[in-house]
Amino acid sequence: MTTIENLLNPGRKRLTSAEHTRLALVLASLKLFGEKGFEGTTTREIAAAAKANIGSISYHFGGKDGLRVACADHIIALISQIAGPVLDLDGEAIEPATPQEARATLMRVVETMTEFVAAQPEAGLIVNFLLRELTNPTVALDRIYEGLFEPMHKRLCRVWEAATGEPAESETTRLTVFTMIGQVVYFRIGAEAVRRRMGWAEITRREASMLSSVATDNLHAILDRHLSGKEKK
Repeated sequence: MTTIENLLNPGRKRLTSAEHTRLALVLASLKLFGEKGFEGTTTREIAAAAKANIGSISYHFGGKDGLRVACADHIIALISQIAGPVLDLDGEAIEPATPQEARATLMRVVETMTEFVAAQPEAGLIVNFLLRELTNPTVALDRIYEGLFEPMHKRLCRVWEAATGEPAESETTRLTVFTMIGQVVYFRIGAEAVRRRMGWAEITRREASMLSSVATDNLHAILDRHLSGKEKK
């Protein structure tokens, strides 16, 4: 079971008391908004889950609406931190010089994101929150779309063009990139079904590595099909 406590410590810099409280409130909000929805969650529940004073919500975020925006910003920052180094989202992205380099970049993206999405507890909070937002869009989804979804998708489409020669903004490329992302996200949405069918007690790094291998094999097959289709023409 994912708890706020087990998400606050690993691998992060030492936090001040205020930073710790702020992060705990954001993680608690991600969890509760994803499970119960924005309207179904009270600030009292968020404070209790974060083990924080209820007044700290107003102090740090101005209220529940501010927390929803903070959740969006947390998702943007975290995914950018994970995928950014592979896709060079922060700077002037240099396009891969050869189709082979572009293919390697796409593989690294799928490997990195599959292992995060499938195995990391925080990914479950993020996906649940996003599913709520995608069903009933709010300012949080606008923020995530503009700050993460759109730039990442456009960047992946440009890498796809470098790998296949298919124009980055063609309908085929845009839809194909969505399918590439979709297979990764499914391993979290369908995690319980996958776990049961595979006979896994849980999805750890070992299982995530297996999922990543299947996802990259699928991607190789899609790329090969696109390239063979061009050769036939």
